[in-house]
Amino acid sequence: MTQVLGERPATVPDPDGRALVRRLTILDRFLPAWIIAAMTLGIALGRIFPGLSHHFESSQVTQGTSLPIFVGLLVMMYPVLAKVRYGRLGAVARDRRLLVTSLVLNWLVGPAVMFTLAWLLLPDQPAYRTGLIIVGLARCIAMVLIWNDLASGDREAAAVLVALNSLFQIAAFALLGYFYLKILPGWLGLSTVGLHLSIGRIAETVAIFLGAPLAAGFLTRAVAERARGRDWYETRLLPRLGPFALYGLLFTIVVLFVLQGRTITARPEDVARIALPLLGYFAIMWIGAFALGRAIGLPYERTATLAFTAAGNNFELAIAVAIGVFGITSGEALAGVVGPLIEVPVLVALVYVSLWARHRYYPTSTQVPT
Repeated sequence: MTQVLGERPATVPDPDGRALVRRLTILDRFLPAWIIAAMTLGIALGRIFPGLSHHFESSQVTQGTSLPIFVGLLVMMYPVLAKVRYGRLGAVARDRRLLVTSLVLNWLVGPAVMFTLAWLLLPDQPAYRTGLIIVGLARCIAMVLIWNDLASGDREAAAVLVALNSLFQIAAFALLGYFYLKILPGWLGLSTVGLHLSIGRIAETVAIFLGAPLAAGFLTRAVAERARGRDWYETRLLPRLGPFALYGLLFTIVVLFVLQGRTITARPEDVARIALPLLGYFAIMWIGAFALGRAIGLPYERTATLAFTAAGNNFELAIAVAIGVFGITSGEALAGVVGPLIEVPVLVALVYVSLWARHRYYPTSTQVPT
């Protein structure tokens, strides 16, 4: 990628928002097609080589953490995190409107919206309902960085919000899981589902999926800038690293669909039922967050960042938790796997909606984050 995930000029005369899309490389422009191809390839590989899924499952970094998925996530997240100017994070953290609004949307509104949709649309499917509630509790730490970058969001702000979500996941995931799966249904007179989560396990998962690429990105910038200077780092090295973010994304999708592709194709009606609350969730969270960002006076870049971090979910963590607690063939795990099947194309589409909204609601916004 040359402009969107590579280095972009500080200002871009782009009054209609369409010029940015035209500057995308072939890889960027046809991203939905590549994602569908990756899903198809994963399903095909799983059918042609039945033992491949077992091999992927048995190759683990830690218990329940697939080595191929870890590699894909590292390759996906490292280039984006290497682009962050960490020296500017303090200025981003001082934007209390953004931080407070994001925390409320992610940890109060988001889980409540998913809980409501899951119970309304899947009242007779406790396993799928539980899996979706777990997805709603797993806040964004991974692919949202790519969607935010493609939509010309604020890269440093996204990095701060991802870091905050990671800390909150360590501290609050197990407690919120118990509340939404046990306590709240009991208060409402609904059937309860027992769930046992280890805060230590969640902390380990977050450290694996976020800590490693974050540390690598920070060290790369610090060492390279000291050795060769910022200009060389941002004009020579970063454009070469950029494309690997989507290479990692596509590889991760292939692996996920090798693992669960057979189940997905064998139960299409169940997949459709799981997809309905997910579609409603992404629409409600993204549109609501974008509208709220405008209402509180955030500039386009941070409004887009707020919307994508509110709508995105860490489906890798959700899948890991569902598999670890209920097993890889469980309905809870299937609901987790359907998450990226719906989330990826929907959030790609929302990237284009975001670019359109910049033209429609922020006509003077020509500043692009560097």
